[in-house]
Amino acid sequence: MAFWAENFGQDTSLKDPKRKFRWTVQLNGLDGDNAVLWWAKTVNKPSFTIAAAEHKYLNHTFYYPGSVTWNDITLTLVDPVSPDATATLSQIVANSGYNPPSTQNDLGTMSKAKAASGLGTVQITQLDGDGNPLETWTLWNAFVIDLKYGDLEYGGDDLIELSMTLKYDWARCEVTTDGAVTNTGGGAAEFFGPTT
Repeated sequence: MAFWAENFGQDTSLKDPKRKFRWTVQLNGLDGDNAVLWWAKTVNKPSFTIAAAEHKYLNHTFYYPGSVTWNDITLTLVDPVSPDATATLSQIVANSGYNPPSTQNDLGTMSKAKAASGLGTVQITQLDGDGNPLETWTLWNAFVIDLKYGDLEYGGDDLIELSMTLKYDWARCEVTTDGAVTNTGGGAAEFFGPTT
């Protein structure tokens, strides 16, 4: 049924189209109540690029699909005092294995396992008007590759914004087709990536 019906009041099964402002982002590496980033302002949904190999024959050019590369995701976050986003994001990087050296014996470095564990599973969920998931993207082996703590300005009164860029191996999208989440898992379709 189309979302542009004449009278929504007569057919309560009608749904709005997906809206840009109905979403959450969750970092499962954070503790409890802080896992859902209510202080997130913007996020990119996953996207990928497919390389194309070129073959020329006489005056013709033919293309063949190649490898898939998932593109980076950037989150823009405001910096509340509690929880302190600057401290939280810095702790994620520290948990990834980076600490400034204090002596010549500080030999620890970052690793993919520590970096992915420090961030935890990343999920971006689009919601309907009732707060039910419509689409959930899960990033596999995500880790921080860029972190900006914002800018200061005497003439500005905006909120401080932080920027965090993530790299990941691939993403999986779970789409709920009936508009509601059920414990039986019915009505869901999964795309891109393994289910375990």
